[in-house]
Amino acid sequence: MQTMNFGISAALAMAFAAGAATAQDHCGEAPGAPVHHYIPANADTVHWGYFSKDRAPQVYAHSGDYVTLETLTHHANDDAARMVTGDPGAESVFAWDPLSKGVDRRGAGPMDASVLGRGAGEGFGVHILTGPVHVCGAEPGDVLEVRILDMAPRPSGNPEHAGKTFGSNAAAWWGFHYNDQVEEPKGREVITIYEIDPTGERNWASAVYKFQWTPQTDPYGVLHETIDYPGVPVDHATVEELPALDGVRIPIRMHFGTMGVAPAEADFVDSVPPSYFGGNIDNWRIGKGGTMYYPVAVPGALLSAGDPHAAQGDSELAGTAIETSLTGLVQVILHKASEQEGTIVEGLDYPLLETDSEWVVHGFSYANYLAELGEAAQSDIYSKSSIDNAMRDAFRKMRTFLMTVKGLNEDEAVSLMSVAADFGVTQVVDGNWGVHGVISKGIFPAAN
Repeated sequence: MQTMNFGISAALAMAFAAGAATAQDHCGEAPGAPVHHYIPANADTVHWGYFSKDRAPQVYAHSGDYVTLETLTHHANDDAARMVTGDPGAESVFAWDPLSKGVDRRGAGPMDASVLGRGAGEGFGVHILTGPVHVCGAEPGDVLEVRILDMAPRPSGNPEHAGKTFGSNAAAWWGFHYNDQVEEPKGREVITIYEIDPTGERNWASAVYKFQWTPQTDPYGVLHETIDYPGVPVDHATVEELPALDGVRIPIRMHFGTMGVAPAEADFVDSVPPSYFGGNIDNWRIGKGGTMYYPVAVPGALLSAGDPHAAQGDSELAGTAIETSLTGLVQVILHKASEQEGTIVEGLDYPLLETDSEWVVHGFSYANYLAELGEAAQSDIYSKSSIDNAMRDAFRKMRTFLMTVKGLNEDEAVSLMSVAADFGVTQVVDGNWGVHGVISKGIFPAAN
């Protein structure tokens, strides 16, 4: 298995060995120079399908430190030969035989699968997340800045596919298209496997083949009529592999589909709906060169990342992007509440993206669905989302940004949004639907 050659830091090894010490014991005094931490992806370092304020940190980082995160796609078992076999980290995560699973809990649901019988965690949350990273000194009211410095595909570990990377796109039952199909058989789920060049010399992905999902029986004997539980191994003897998208090149846009800090409202939070803490935003702009800002909700922030994508369009209409495994290098910067006045993070209560040329606000059907929808929020959100609400939330956030950060009055902000801001549908498949608003830095030349 090839990985990015950043090296595992001494701080990471110490964090694993120290056990249940306090955050202060792990953090101590900030070193004189930034430290580089490395978190490999394996059954011990990932959490599957949920964010949690109670999840033990994998590393303790100070403001300014660098963290390399290996991340795995939860769709790797769509074609295990290409995306799991020969990769020790992926093999440990996806291990599943009649007696045990490498990672048992998959989702924020009950461990005894007493709701729908799908499996531990019920698949109420599907993304494999690496982390969390405890940021020393982070407290509620602070803002965590995460600079994405580099991203690279994870090459296949299978010698038969040496020098290649693969990803999976699922047009599935949760897709916006699903109840509006025109060809028979209707109600079908179709998976398309793509090939990506891990060297970066080819900046496009091409389809290898497609197949229609057939009922799959997992190693515990549970039958999955649809794609209803993450990581179910697909028996390719039961599906027909067909040609797909011959001659079509998909532009590569590597990014983290899911990255965020731990929310405060519940012990286990479904990884699918995004919210104020970030999470499954599914914005292809959250890639190399981008900087995300997250409001801190719990001590240490507890940053996790995963759901890596090779490519995605706005809306992620059919259900997923090209889900692949990636390794990313990030830098974490802490902005204390007392130091935010007059900065772009003053009063920030939502995930904000900054690129070299743009600011991007993220609106959702519910800005904080966990608080707004009450005790049943994690189930109710899936039936209550709308683009109208998400658009209104994005508009309000952009208005506040322009008035607070750029010093405009309301009338100026409203006029500017109409003539210069671009609003787009981020995704309509994640329970809490998203609309993003983009404003160019170039329209404020004096500030630049």
